Amino acid sequence: MGQQASIPQPGAQIRVIGAGLPRTGTTSFSQALEILLNGPVYHCGTQISRGPTTEITNWMPILRSRLNPNQDASSRKTMLSLLHRRLAGYVAITDSPGSELVPELMELYPDAKVVCTTRDPVLWETSMLRVQSLTGVWFARAVLLPLEGLRHFIPYGHLLAELWERLYGGVAGQHGRETYASHVAWLKEVVPEDRLVFYDVKDGWTPLCEALGVEVPVGVPFPRINDSEAIERSIQHHLWRGLKRWACIFAVVGVGVTAFRMWR
Repeated sequence: MGQQASIPQPGAQIRVIGAGLPRTGTTSFSQALEILLNGPVYHCGTQISRGPTTEITNWMPILRSRLNPNQDASSRKTMLSLLHRRLAGYVAITDSPGSELVPELMELYPDAKVVCTTRDPVLWETSMLRVQSLTGVWFARAVLLPLEGLRHFIPYGHLLAELWERLYGGVAGQHGRETYASHVAWLKEVVPEDRLVFYDVKDGWTPLCEALGVEVPVGVPFPRINDSEAIERSIQHHLWRGLKRWACIFAVVGVGVTAFRMWR
């Protein structure tokens, strides 16, 4: 995990549903869970941006079904089946869109604990607006087009933005402390009190281990990863890949045009 996509482990099943929004220490939380639960964690942001194309394309029908106002029992069953298949082989799921699919995940995994990572809402707002400014610019989207997996990021992003608007209100791409408060209130409505834990990664191992009923790892430091820096590095990585791909495309086109002129 971290800046590499996790590989599913046969037989592993979701034991923790990470309900915290992005920018609440979900990367550190994910690595901590991998240590405590001894298995791979599905951190949605990392899997979608660093995994194979199927990671992002398989989420899109799930989100479309979730957003369908006319969803019936049959289509819901199909959506749950797709979600279950996507998470097969993982011991936990963290980050968005998992944090917006908590009711569905609780239905699929009735024994899983729901843990919402928390952060000061003002600091969260600052971090989110920074990330939104990086991912929302038009040239970033254009640069991603030649990349096989991330060219799907634009329609995927529209679906995720619509889901956030449905749940939290507000304007697409402009989510601040009100969104944070709405998410916490929503969790308290949909998750039974005895199943919901709020946890700040700054508190380290002890409260998390107590919530999960496991021993504190001896001699193992708690993972400390800056989510904002991680996502900025990821964005820069993919922008550079996209620019290099565009350079190759223009070079090939240039050679083709030159050859055509020579042989006219």
